[in-house]
Amino acid sequence: MSADAMPTPTPPSVLLAHHLKELRLPTCLREYERLAQQCAQEGVDHVRYLLRLVELELIDRERRLIERRIKAARFPVAKSLDAFDFLAIPSVNKPLVLDLARGGYIDRHENIIAVGNSGTGKSHLALGLGLAACQRGYAVLWTSAAALVNTLVEARDEKHLLRYQKSLAKVQLLIIDELGFVPLSKTGAELLFEVFSQRHERGSTLVTSNLPFDEWTEVFGSQRLTGALLDRLTHHVHLLTCNGDSYRLADAKRRRAKAAPKTTEDP
Repeated sequence: MSADAMPTPTPPSVLLAHHLKELRLPTCLREYERLAQQCAQEGVDHVRYLLRLVELELIDRERRLIERRIKAARFPVAKSLDAFDFLAIPSVNKPLVLDLARGGYIDRHENIIAVGNSGTGKSHLALGLGLAACQRGYAVLWTSAAALVNTLVEARDEKHLLRYQKSLAKVQLLIIDELGFVPLSKTGAELLFEVFSQRHERGSTLVTSNLPFDEWTEVFGSQRLTGALLDRLTHHVHLLTCNGDSYRLADAKRRRAKAAPKTTEDP
């Protein structure tokens, strides 16, 4: 074969890009040249260069995993515990909330119930704890009580209830918001009870409700069913009490007062 017929060798940069894509290392692919130049300027040896590059990949991979967990959780809005005004709702046990944010209760399959008046931050606490759980590697799902019951009824009617129940069982933290806002039908109450029963000591459930426990019978329509549900839900539970005036109402009043035009006195 003549020299003219020899195949042109593939440039190393092209091969490296191909291999990094095959290995699914997008951050290494994006950063290796920039980091190589930086390490050369700093006199960093090849081992430390590789260490930095791999660390960048791991950090970015964890960020992407967290983003996927947050997306899968279906939070209605993004709210963190850092943004929660504990001073506005002093009944909330701040040390307990911060301890729960570490996620140990999920490993122990314990539950959380946040009870209190409307507008006192129950949903915000649930969102913050759910976000913290996603950041610590747990699978989370957010739903309102009414939406969950509707989905359960539809799954039963369409003959795939078992499949949906199995998908719920895989969730490490199930957050059920606004239990008590809407009374449940007999079928809906029984299906929701089954969810709680299946998760008992197998997964954590976080429930927010504007009703005290002695009024839950009005939601489930059966004293027997309510008693059995509370027995399972409160077996291993952390109670967050959110009492006081509506934080949302007070915040709205503050914003209106701030936006109101100032009047000047006549001389």
